[in-house]
Amino acid sequence: MGSLTQILPLILMFVLFYFLLIRPQQKRAKTTRNMQSSLKKGDKIATIGGMHGTIDAIDELQIVVKSSDGTRLTFDRAAIREITESAPNKEVSL
Repeated sequence: MGSLTQILPLILMFVLFYFLLIRPQQKRAKTTRNMQSSLKKGDKIATIGGMHGTIDAIDELQIVVKSSDGTRLTFDRAAIREITESAPNKEVSL
């Protein structure tokens, strides 16, 4: 009984630490991964450096971003912070 009362606060501290710090960070990382994997040509994006532009080309690891003045810059896919406006879906009608 005595050893349980000594270990219980330590266990409670780890559980609290998990739910307040680790779990929310894992959720944010999963959301970011999903967003970066769903990028497509024409999306308006913002990079982690603050640059805004439109995706001009995309491959597995890199994207080419076209800025408002027409310049094209190559970024790693992981450098994308958010999609500010998604490209319209082009549906093919038969």
